[in-house]
Amino acid sequence: MPPIQRVLLVGGTHGNEFTGAYIIKKLEQHPNLVHRENFETVTLLANPKAFAAVRRYIDKDLNRCFRQVDLQDLTRSSYEDIRAREINNLFGANGKTPVDVIVDIHSTTANMGLTVITHEHPFNLQLVTYLQSLNPLVKVYILPKSQESSSLPSICELGCTIEVGAIAQGILQAERFEETEALIGNILNYFELYNRGEIPLFDNQLTCYRHSGTIDYPRNESGEIQAMIHPKIQFQDYQALSPGEPIFLTFAGEAIVYEGTSTIYPVFINEAAYYEKGIAMCITQPQQVIV
Repeated sequence: MPPIQRVLLVGGTHGNEFTGAYIIKKLEQHPNLVHRENFETVTLLANPKAFAAVRRYIDKDLNRCFRQVDLQDLTRSSYEDIRAREINNLFGANGKTPVDVIVDIHSTTANMGLTVITHEHPFNLQLVTYLQSLNPLVKVYILPKSQESSSLPSICELGCTIEVGAIAQGILQAERFEETEALIGNILNYFELYNRGEIPLFDNQLTCYRHSGTIDYPRNESGEIQAMIHPKIQFQDYQALSPGEPIFLTFAGEAIVYEGTSTIYPVFINEAAYYEKGIAMCITQPQQVIV
């Protein structure tokens, strides 16, 4: 694979996720922090109107606007659809200033710690294995390529999404901010080492969590939620949930148990932004991958 020439760091894809947005603002003021000798790093505040309004989006979720068929549909006229075309026309494979790698910085109300989301491209897997070797607390969440196809990083073959949490929407949390900065620094260092052909040897076994589906809240015929996340699994992202264990709690105080046939490892548990998407949690399975 050829050397990395241009890297795009993105924040504020969702306007009320302040960690990424303010990291981008800081880097715009101090570009020396991302300067590396053998590639260029550019920054982007993806959804400036939503950021100014402290809203996730203005018309629709920007991170669901990047399917190629949607980008080519000029009749799509929402603010986020127009913004997605602008971003793709600048940084996509056929854009004016295409990039080789995209790193999109998000935060979540779920207790995801430091999570790196990517798909199974060999370069991406080598990157996350390196990151996990430096910090074993980094979790790796593998999405199928088809699942990622509408997200901003999908306009580039290489790269990842960072999710850090738990952080409430519309606030900054200093510890998480600094952890995210350090992770971005390690990512850029990896690209520099890659270009030099100096990637250090490390354990080639990657611990990852592979996406396998979602679970919605119990709802009535009108679509209204009838139960909450059970206290026993609140903030227990990446922890095992076995059949028969409580998963929801009704407003009357009755536990609803998980009725699946095998143990799962939920993530994005009770993510605030996913209520509108009909997702109470995402389901993963842990896996050891030889990279």
